[in-house]
Amino acid sequence: DSRKVYRRLLGFVTPYWRVFLLAIGAMVIFAATEPAMPILIKPTLDDGFVGRDLETIALMAIALVTIFLIRGLAGYASAFAMAWVAGKVVMDLRNSMFDKLLDLPSSYFDATPSGKLISKITFDANQVTEAASHVLTVIVKDSLAVIGLLGWMVYLNWQLSIVTFATAPIVVLIVGYFSRRLRRMSHNLQRAMGEITHTVEEAIVGEKVIRIFGGQAYEQTKFEKKTNWVRRFQLKFISAASAVAPFAQLVTAIAAAIILYAAAHLTLVNEITVGGFASFFLAMGLLFSPVKRLTAINNQLQKGLAGAESVFALLDHQPERDDGTVEMTGAKGSIEFRDVSVSYEESGQTTLLNINLYLCPGETVALVGASGAGKTTLVNLIPRFYQPTTGQILIDGQDTKCVTLRSLRKNISIVNQDVVLFDDTIRGNIAYGPQATATDEAVERAATAANVTEFLERLPNKMDTLIGQNGMRLSGGQRQRLALARAFLKDAPILILDEATSSLDMVSEGQIQNAVESIRQGRTTIIIAHKLSTIENADKIVVLSDGEIVGVGKHAELLKDNQIYASLYKFQFSPATDRGAEIKKPRIT
Repeated sequence: DSRKVYRRLLGFVTPYWRVFLLAIGAMVIFAATEPAMPILIKPTLDDGFVGRDLETIALMAIALVTIFLIRGLAGYASAFAMAWVAGKVVMDLRNSMFDKLLDLPSSYFDATPSGKLISKITFDANQVTEAASHVLTVIVKDSLAVIGLLGWMVYLNWQLSIVTFATAPIVVLIVGYFSRRLRRMSHNLQRAMGEITHTVEEAIVGEKVIRIFGGQAYEQTKFEKKTNWVRRFQLKFISAASAVAPFAQLVTAIAAAIILYAAAHLTLVNEITVGGFASFFLAMGLLFSPVKRLTAINNQLQKGLAGAESVFALLDHQPERDDGTVEMTGAKGSIEFRDVSVSYEESGQTTLLNINLYLCPGETVALVGASGAGKTTLVNLIPRFYQPTTGQILIDGQDTKCVTLRSLRKNISIVNQDVVLFDDTIRGNIAYGPQATATDEAVERAATAANVTEFLERLPNKMDTLIGQNGMRLSGGQRQRLALARAFLKDAPILILDEATSSLDMVSEGQIQNAVESIRQGRTTIIIAHKLSTIENADKIVVLSDGEIVGVGKHAELLKDNQIYASLYKFQFSPATDRGAEIKKPRIT
């Protein structure tokens, strides 16, 4: 509920409690000056003007200036200190969310659009600022001011104050009704903003596809629909938020009119002095502003709480499972799959079925098969990006479930077909993570092995050249060679190459093949390749079809005895007119 969410949010304030208490103290001082003004009015009128006491008027004038000086200093101190704390809280929330993103399982990213995740860290976290600073400031400052003013009013005349107190339950009911609607609208607005971020991200990433296939109109229509939903939710939110204050103020105004009439009657019968009446009415008038802010603050509170709920939903998500307790050191690189199957929980679809495979240390194994055969899923099980539904995966005879993720992945390098680079220098992308401490000589050796030096010399700043977002300033082949250099520098005993040469021209591909031949010596290498010519010299070729292993052997053996492999090979090297032949899974009898 709202209280639990808010209490949890305030838990992020704990590290900064000293500054927070300073802000609260300044608010208390500021709020104490609110009833001081109507208190000054009574002696000023009764003793100063009615009693013609100039000394009292002078003292009241000095007191008025002093009050506003204190009020100004306290207001500045509370605003600055609370803004400082709020900034720290939002920064900590964003840092915690980003840390959580780095710990989430791959399945979470498969199911959640990246645009919505970005929106959580930017838009939703920013909404929390309202609940963390402005809302709290108003609640503390104006609540104390209201209490002080009401206390003075009771002191002056408790009968008149009863009318004011009678309006409180009505105002609470009004605020409670609109609170629920505001919360719903805030959640809807956050979802809509996440969809907008996702659509913008897709348009940026796919700008070339959009242009070449003429998708501008479609994307514009889709974006306009989403922005219109944001507009509608914002309008509904503003409609509900704007209705709170007028209703509450109307009730308060009715109470003020009743009090005004009753106070005038009491003045006539000498039950209240002129100064007392003016002081009471000024206190009641001063109530309007804090009451207005307290009722209007509800919309910002609901925004902040909705943002906090979204933030905490991410923070509470289960991190990537890591039950391993054993540190893997000095891995030799043997890999064994024992009765491994993988099925999707949602659909029940089986991706891999009863995989039994053994890879010797230092062996080069190629995985081949049509798209969707399960090749990438199989290699993603080795670093435990995904967990097998049944079966075991062993490295050097040890179940990978018993090994810590950090030590397991320390022994594995991967180069994917979809290369991921960072907006950093050439050197920063090769010497990434723990390899950042590598010597210049080691980085240059890795660059030479991956044929990066071929284009490096043409770059203005050599190793210190910035490559842009995901290496957009480089060609596809250059980006892939950079990813290979990163894997070479890590020098892990297990190397996975998922279509690692797919973006290279024939000359570069030949150079990379020579580099791969060199680096794979003494390490277990798993290659996924659609170009069967690149894996003819592999120690072992594993043929997959519909998630099952349907053949294991060397190139010449499979070409002779395995129908699927022979069909794939014929498909690649036969004339285009013969490529329509269907690749059939052999009947098992």
